Amino acid sequence: MPPGKVLQPVLKMKVDELFLCWLSEASTQRTLHDCLRRIQAAGRPERGAGDAGPAPSPPAPAPARAPDGPGAPVPGALPLGAPATPRTGPAARGSRRSAGSRARAEPGRPGRPTGRSCRPEPAGPGQTPARPGPRRPARADGMRLRELSLRQDPDLRQELASLARGCDFVLPSRFKKRLKAFQQVQARKQEPLPPASSQSIPAFYFPRGRPKDSASADGVIAKVERAFAQFPQERAAMEDMGLVAKACGCPLYWKGPLFYAAGGERTGSVSVHKFVAMWRKVLHTCHDDAARFVHLLMSPGCNYLVQEDFVPFLQDVVNTHPGLSFLKEASEFHSRYITTVIQRIFYTVNRSWSGRITCTELRRSTFLQNVALLEEEADINQLTEFFSYEHFYVIYCKFWELDTDHDLLIDAQDLARHSDHAISTRMIERVFSGAVTRGRKVQKEGKLSYADFVWFLISEEDKKTPTSIEYWFRCMDLDGDGALSMFELQYFYEEQCRRLDSMAIEALPFEDCLCQMLDLVKPQSEGRITLRDLKRCRLAHVFFDTFFNIEKYLDHEQREQASLLRDSDGEGPELSDWERYAAEEYDILVAEEAAGEPWDDGYEVEPSPVDTLSGLRSPLTQRPFFEVPGPLGDVDLFEYDSEEEDLPS
Repeated sequence: MPPGKVLQPVLKMKVDELFLCWLSEASTQRTLHDCLRRIQAAGRPERGAGDAGPAPSPPAPAPARAPDGPGAPVPGALPLGAPATPRTGPAARGSRRSAGSRARAEPGRPGRPTGRSCRPEPAGPGQTPARPGPRRPARADGMRLRELSLRQDPDLRQELASLARGCDFVLPSRFKKRLKAFQQVQARKQEPLPPASSQSIPAFYFPRGRPKDSASADGVIAKVERAFAQFPQERAAMEDMGLVAKACGCPLYWKGPLFYAAGGERTGSVSVHKFVAMWRKVLHTCHDDAARFVHLLMSPGCNYLVQEDFVPFLQDVVNTHPGLSFLKEASEFHSRYITTVIQRIFYTVNRSWSGRITCTELRRSTFLQNVALLEEEADINQLTEFFSYEHFYVIYCKFWELDTDHDLLIDAQDLARHSDHAISTRMIERVFSGAVTRGRKVQKEGKLSYADFVWFLISEEDKKTPTSIEYWFRCMDLDGDGALSMFELQYFYEEQCRRLDSMAIEALPFEDCLCQMLDLVKPQSEGRITLRDLKRCRLAHVFFDTFFNIEKYLDHEQREQASLLRDSDGEGPELSDWERYAAEEYDILVAEEAAGEPWDDGYEVEPSPVDTLSGLRSPLTQRPFFEVPGPLGDVDLFEYDSEEEDLPS
């Protein structure tokens, strides 16, 4: 029987059959006869030298119940062991029973069979040793029962081993009980398990959104088919996908992801059958906008979005949004604008810093709401969170000023010139250490790309957002243990003190500064400041500027803490620090462009990319610098003088 096979309920009959088969074998009978002779020889009474009186006759062996097997002999009863020598006088008091025997067999009554071995015990003092019998043959045939799968039960296996040693001729009652219990256990294992009680608990985790009624999906498919019926041969080009997106119930600028997900980039158009098959699968597997958007943009075999996945979607926005129509004349800036928007998306949405945006992160962000606003807002600069062209203009111009060799890479010396050397050199070194940049290229080559500069500039100008707090905390955490120690704070503050001394400004001792910062942050653990402490503190920007930005540190010192708290408690649609900085810098750049006059020396100078970019501003954003609007706007009051008489009094 194979070891892994489950025993059937007819196990008792099979064991009885095997037992009788074993008992009828010639080797078993020889073994039993030999054992019986040795027992009888060891039980013969002998007189000792000091015995007196006649010795009682030995007890007659009682016949045992014969087994049913064919050819089985009828042996005598097996006694418990070698009986003690009968007493023959006073010397009999010195004799004792062997250690293996516990009771003497009564005359005419067979000894009780037990699980003990049938080998005779050594004779005690005053007893005649038994004659050595022939050597017991090997019991290879008797051990055949070990091949059964009863090895799973150690108690049952022990009983079978006792039977195989010839200690009993019939199945004992305790063996039958154990066999019955074993059969019940095997039967319980074969029974199917009852249904789990968790079926009564409704599902509460929906990584792809809560499922909806399938009838609504069929209605959407019908709308899509009607939309495709309007196109020639029921095939939609990229220009027709706006109507298809609205039929799907999606925002207008989902048309690019829908087109590419259906394979339209290969043939230039999408058939109704292919699109319906794709969209039906999306509706059945993705049940909310976040899951569907990720499914449309992600690469095959992934469940997340990387930076390259956003390029086709943003390229369609650049090509078709009315607020970016002026960029059609300068295709070389398409990639720069797309790179800026992608970095801002990951800066805000990818809270895990993994470089992969999941459905959960996208669902928690406001990115999809901003995508929907692209359809409603013609002025793209009003979408300041991701798509603002003014913000891109400021970021790129700041990078171009630092990139002196214009290879789209800046080193530590270039970055140190930002904001008139306001940031300490030790912090600049930490930015290039790889703590806040992706890949090892920055750390090996010592160059910062434009994408990394986007993160740096937004984090530097707005230290109140969660991402910026994490950005500077990573830079200040020198040993990477997840906490800022007093030694790390002193490391950055030492350079601040030297710079203040060079400016003839008395620096605050580190001990006093440390006390102020601890009172400001109020860390939960004494002597260490964690990221949680800084996020809970509303003045984290003051903390960071104290240790590595000299200009902003002096600005904070001149203002009272109460005013800082009022600034951080701003409610309503107040501009963020980044939005305020971008608006101010954009106005300054526009004013510099308006004030600058080209040098007319008879030679035509090739304009720089920044000059080209400045001439491509959206008509909606071209406004005079420091324009003072009239109290009543641009309304001409004289145009309506003649109508005053017609007004009812």
